[in-house]
Amino acid sequence: MFAFLTLLWLMGDPQAAPRPRPQAPPRPPATRPQPARPQPPVDTFFTSTLGPAELQNKQAVLDTSLGTIVLDLLPDAAPNHVAHLITRAREGAYDGTIFHRVIVNGIIQGGDPLSKDPALSARYGTGGMRELRFEKNDEKMTRGAVAASLVPNLPDSGGSQFFIVIADQPALDGQYTVFARVAEGLNVAQKISQADADATIPKERIVIRKVTIREKAAPAPEPFVTETAEELSHYRAVLETSLGNVTFQFLADKAPNHARNFLRLAASGFYDGTAFHRVVKGFVIQGGFLPTRSEPIDITQERYIRKLQPEFNDTPHDKGIVSMAHGEDPASADTSFFIVTARTTALDGKYTAFGRVVDGIGVVEKLEAVPVNGETPVTRVEVKKVTLTKVP
Repeated sequence: MFAFLTLLWLMGDPQAAPRPRPQAPPRPPATRPQPARPQPPVDTFFTSTLGPAELQNKQAVLDTSLGTIVLDLLPDAAPNHVAHLITRAREGAYDGTIFHRVIVNGIIQGGDPLSKDPALSARYGTGGMRELRFEKNDEKMTRGAVAASLVPNLPDSGGSQFFIVIADQPALDGQYTVFARVAEGLNVAQKISQADADATIPKERIVIRKVTIREKAAPAPEPFVTETAEELSHYRAVLETSLGNVTFQFLADKAPNHARNFLRLAASGFYDGTAFHRVVKGFVIQGGFLPTRSEPIDITQERYIRKLQPEFNDTPHDKGIVSMAHGEDPASADTSFFIVTARTTALDGKYTAFGRVVDGIGVVEKLEAVPVNGETPVTRVEVKKVTLTKVP
């Protein structure tokens, strides 16, 4: 502006008398003071520094005070969440934390770094949050899913805290980032959910002693898949019951798939801790029913529970025959079996006979004689363990 005025003055007015030269106004300072601009907020969200190859094929092993839980990590579904868990685990962030919240047979929650200190119990559930942005994926909240805990109504608030789903929770689908699934030890997680608690707070500390990251091993081959019927017939099942031992052989030439099914379940430990839940004198004693288990089943055991197509055969249902129970649908048999205690023609051709008692028929008779309320034994008759042996 000053230069422009000067130019006009230099050009002048031809009709005007000369005027005194005005004093130049003071120049403004080279820079004017500006109010300080607010700095952009620091992004505190975790961002992975691990390459894709470092995330693939990994498992997290949780050594807890009630047993071991193994998680298959899902980097394709939630890469940043998986990287966060791996990073924090290697830092020891989870070691000494606890499962601070349980819902019986529903959910268990842990991983809060504050839970290392018993003196901070009033703040459990508030630590280690707001570190992860939500990673939407198609993983469902089915039994065994592992997801990041959140601050209510804040999707981008995940962190170290996580929860394990014990029973399907479809109402939670899409609301939380599922980043892992239980590969082993779901029965341990279920046991944790059943801990004695005040509301949802366990009365005793259930400690995550250590979390270790390891490579995922190749899956173990499923047992009793390749054996021929002849080979299956050489196996014996020894049922150690609270009243004594019962041993039976397999009629694999008559019902090979039922023989495989029982052998597979027995090898996984499924029948250990079940009970003979039904006794009908002069008819059958029945066991192997899932709800009679004294402990929750594991992932592998659950995987082996399958509906069986009937293999009706010409084996008469005589005393000592082992046959498979089913509902109205003949193809609904899965785990429950019965031992016949007297010749029963009404069962022939309608139930699949797949075994025969070869030792311990006296124990079967003891089982048949137990006091009952209707058809239910008054005192629990437990199958403590099933051991498989092989004869020449």
